[in-house]
Amino acid sequence: MKTVVVALGGNAILQPKQKGTIEEQMANVSYSAQQIVKLIQAGYRVVVAHGNGPQVGNILLQNAAARDQVPAMPLDVCGAESQGLIGYMIQQCIGNELQKAGLDKQVVTLLTQVVVDRDDPAFRNPTKPVGAFYSQEEAEKNMREKGETWIEDSGRGWRKVVPSPMPKEIKEIETIRTLVENGVVVIAAGGGGIPVEKKGELLAGVEAVIDKDLASSLLAKQLGADILVIATDVSHVAINWGTPDQKNLERLTVDEAKRYLEEGQFGKGSMGPKVQAALSFVEGGVFLLRDIVVADAAGFAGRP
Repeated sequence: MKTVVVALGGNAILQPKQKGTIEEQMANVSYSAQQIVKLIQAGYRVVVAHGNGPQVGNILLQNAAARDQVPAMPLDVCGAESQGLIGYMIQQCIGNELQKAGLDKQVVTLLTQVVVDRDDPAFRNPTKPVGAFYSQEEAEKNMREKGETWIEDSGRGWRKVVPSPMPKEIKEIETIRTLVENGVVVIAAGGGGIPVEKKGELLAGVEAVIDKDLASSLLAKQLGADILVIATDVSHVAINWGTPDQKNLERLTVDEAKRYLEEGQFGKGSMGPKVQAALSFVEGGVFLLRDIVVADAAGFAGRP
């Protein structure tokens, strides 16, 4: 039986221009769950990973709004909180769809820690904006008192930026493997995982954000999955995107993907990490054949 890792993007949970109510998010996730259950019905063992951008952003906004009443939580804790929030929605929706299909399967959400390397260059050059916008005065105070990095963001105010290091190890991989081998549908590595670093034999949370596609690729590799599906909000990977010369790509060789990445054909904050994740998965395994699908999220993003 083949194992497939499905990486759901943010659009699978919250569509553009939606407010983010629980009703909206549950409706989106419910449709994605229907497509995931189709994979289960087709005989695949399924692991689901997901993004958390809008949700963790909202958690940070809530932290900021209530900071005079309750202590604000660090980013790794907010990421863990978002894993529980989104995992609950996905777990319930998949369970409901399994029930409708008459399938007796367990679904579980696993809080997932992902180890990063403190020597990663990303820690010397934080670039990932997180949280609310603040005044220059507040930003400078945080930089001075907390040693944080803040940037002015497009005239809208100042925002904190954090590192986005490469994922090195899925800490709970053996637990995930055991669950999958026993027929459980597992939701893991949400939001790229909770970033942690090793301090001797112990772990400690890190103020960082891990790209969810790269984490999903690492999860698929360490699990020995046969297929990695990365759901997107566009129909194709393309070169010359948004120009009259745009060319949609149905298939890519490893060499072609590397060349296009070097040429800057894929956006660093959009398709680039997805193609990089695909390359890492295809090249990283002991299997002679692995499949990677960068799929239109119509089937996974809450819309027919």
